[in-house]
Amino acid sequence: MTEKLIKSADRVKNHGEIFTPKRIVDLMIDQPEINAKVNDLQATFLEPSAGEGAFLTEILARRMSIALATSSNFSEYNRNCLIGLASLYGIELLEDNVESLVMNMNDTFRNAYRDGAQSAFEHEPSSKVLNSAKVIIRANMVQGDALKRITSDGKPIILSEWASVAGKKDYVQRTEYTFDAIVDGSGPTGKVAGATQQLDLFALDDDSTTDQHDEIKYVPCRWVDIYKEQLVE
Repeated sequence: MTEKLIKSADRVKNHGEIFTPKRIVDLMIDQPEINAKVNDLQATFLEPSAGEGAFLTEILARRMSIALATSSNFSEYNRNCLIGLASLYGIELLEDNVESLVMNMNDTFRNAYRDGAQSAFEHEPSSKVLNSAKVIIRANMVQGDALKRITSDGKPIILSEWASVAGKKDYVQRTEYTFDAIVDGSGPTGKVAGATQQLDLFALDDDSTTDQHDEIKYVPCRWVDIYKEQLVE
């Protein structure tokens, strides 16, 4: 089947939208320096022009295989799957692409997680894990202009950091930051602002006119309980 690389001539003209062929996606991800990060479940990837998720779904699929191979029991598998997912971020300008991106990430996670749970651990998928994955994907895959660092209605792009809690390997704390704070280095000092890998061939614009956004923290919880989304009061 021939891959569809454009949706319409108008979208190419207006937005420069051309989708990356699967063979190019694989070629780029197979580069040693990128592949090493794919194999590290906690290494951050940020795709500022994510499209429908060609890069991110492939990275996620490979991450799910790593999570399965490195887990000795079902509980560890649950945690590792969510850790590998939580460090993947996408920003996409066009609304229909974002909808497809979210759907494709959810499908990739659900199918790989279900197959691993049943084949390796003879266990049915955990609804807690699947619901927590949906929350992570919703938070990490956002609509906006990565160059201007704003959403379609002019508000700051918000991303969540998912930081492991020291001394409690099963626990995570979610904190929201503006994309401005992350790029400028005044935001999180953990995963998001760390070794970010951009899979685009352009640098982010330094110009920014976003509003301030108060830091929002969530109550530390087990990885599988992320779906509860309890805010720190």
